[in-house]
Parts: sequence; C-alpha cells; structure tokens
Amino acid sequence: MNFSQRMQAVKTLAVVAALAMPLMLAVSSSVDARPGGGGSMGSRGSRTFSAPPPTATAPNAAQPMQRSITQPGMRAPASTPAGGGFFNRPGLLGGLAAGFLGAGLLGMLFGGGLFGGLGSLSSIFGLIIQLGLIYLVVRFAMSWWQRRNAPAYANAAPPPNAAPDLGAQTNARNGFGFGVGSGSAPLEIKPDDYDTFERLLGEIQTAWSNEDVNKLHTLATPEMVSYFTEDLSANNQRGVVNKVSDVKLLQGDLAEAWREGQSEYATVALRYSLVDKTVERASGRIVEGSETPTEVTDVWTFVRRPGGAWELSAIQAT
Repeated sequence: MNFSQRMQAVKTLAVVAALAMPLMLAVSSSVDARPGGGGSMGSRGSRTFSAPPPTATAPNAAQPMQRSITQPGMRAPASTPAGGGFFNRPGLLGGLAAGFLGAGLLGMLFGGGLFGGLGSLSSIFGLIIQLGLIYLVVRFAMSWWQRRNAPAYANAAPPPNAAPDLGAQTNARNGFGFGVGSGSAPLEIKPDDYDTFERLLGEIQTAWSNEDVNKLHTLATPEMVSYFTEDLSANNQRGVVNKVSDVKLLQGDLAEAWREGQSEYATVALRYSLVDKTVERASGRIVEGSETPTEVTDVWTFVRRPGGAWELSAIQAT
C-alpha cells in the first residue's frame, strides 16, 4: 500500500468515526433516560463541588455537578476574627503597631526619623535601625496575638458524647436496603430517614414517569424540579415519554451527612433496579430501552429544613 492509499484509508476511518459518534451518544443517552439522565445536577450546599466519599454501594467517584445554581467558590464563610487583620484590631497592640508603622513611613517620606538630626549618613542608618525595630515589634506582637487566640481544643481529646465512626461499624442490613456506609456522619441519620429515602426513590421515579410536575414539587427542591421540567419538555418536543417502573432498591448506604446553617443534608449511594424505556407518544412503540430490568447506581443528596420533610436536592451518576 503506497502513501496515497494509506492517506485514503485514514480519511475513510475518520469519516466512519464521525458518523458513528452521534449514534454512540444516542445509545448512551437511551440507556440513561431516567430522572437525572445519567448525569449530575442539583446542589449540596457548600459541598456541591466536593466529591462525596465513596461507599460500599458506590465505590467509584461520583460525577462532578454539571447543572447547578450553586457557583464554584460559594462556601460557608470562614471563622475569622471580627475586624480583619492585626492592624485593624483596636486596643494597645493595634495602636502601637500602627504608630510604629506611621513613624517609619514619615521617616521615609521626610528623610528624618529616629536619628534624623545627626546628618544625612546617620539618618540613613537611623532609618534602617528604625525599620528593623518596627519589624521586630510587629513580629512579636503578631506572635503574641496568635498564641492568645489559638484554639484551646486543638490537642484535646474528643468529647465523651461524640458520634462514633459509622464506617467502622458492622453493616446491619446487608444485601437489600440501607447499610451503614463509609462516611462518618456528624448528623445522625435514623432508620426512619432511610425508609424515607427509599420511599422518595420510588415516588420520584413514578412522578417522573407520569410527568406529574406538581407531585415532583412535593418531593424535590425547586431547583431539581426545574431540571426535571426541562428534561420532560425536551422529551415532549421529541414526541416521546420516558416510562420508569418496577423500581426496587437493592442496596444503599450513607456517604455523608451534615448540618449547614438551618439545613440538614444527607448524601446516600443507591443501587437499584428498574425498567427504563422511552416510547413514542402517538404509537406507544419502544424507541429506547426495553422491558428488561436494569441495575443502576446513583448518589442522591436530600435536604431538610427545620420542621420540614426530606427533599431531593441533587443526583450524581457514578
């Protein structure tokens, strides 16, 4: 095969790959037509762009958020002393440091300073000594302030009522339902909460299949409902409807749970089976998926406000 023939073969392969790519994307999208579409969307508070810890149910990393109203960098404010840095603090040390700094600047501006009256050469040496003294005083004052404000609990033993590491406990419900998981949860998740997560899994899938947006509003956050509505609208424009049925939780465990302000979050890994098919609205003919149950693994995050019920706030594929 000469050079021109080889180039023609390369071009042919490139054309075939270009034609096959849309088909591959269509196949992958057909497999993930369920709520969430096999992607990642929603919000997890300040942990939206932090990967949930892996668990026995979902040992692989969850996909990063692709659709979220939370912007990268939006985090809970750091616990810093009021007033900002050292020079902004009132009191003796702040005034002393500011005074030395002001004296040094004035000395630099006017050519004088501590030894300003001893001649030009002495003024230069005086200015150097003065700057050195300012530096030493400021370093000493800052070190003193840091020691004074160091947290007293840095090396203390954990409190006697601290929650145990749930990841070290034995999974009490193997095989089906929720296990303990690998994440240590500052927020206690009780058996009733796990039952609620399992119920929401089925109810959300059913509401999605029925295109019942009003029902979805009672099960998920407004952000998640907006994404569901957008995807349902896209199906409607295509003239198809995604039907999900026979949802059964096979295994689930807790990845992490935490409090953030007045909200409580729980991220759980879910492995479940379902019948996922997309049919034509007019004829009912299956165009994607099948009647055969398939297994999928997702990571779902739920949020609860004071006095409220758990709501779905994020879905992340694995």
